Amino acid sequence: MFEDEERRSPATGGFTPAALASWSEETLRGYVAALRAEIARAEAAIAARAAQRSAADAFFRKPE
Repeated sequence: MFEDEERRSPATGGFTPAALASWSEETLRGYVAALRAEIARAEAAIAARAAQRSAADAFFRKPE
């Protein structure tokens, strides 16, 4: 990926849907596979951040 693309967030308008009308079925299937892989990568990043947050919360939690 390009450096500029890595800094843009879909939440801030960084994602532009592709024009699919002229794509072949094979190309569309490849595109879907690539999107699924990217979704899995994003979900793994979310899980890692949640684990880090949980660890930090446990470390800084005051004893009761």
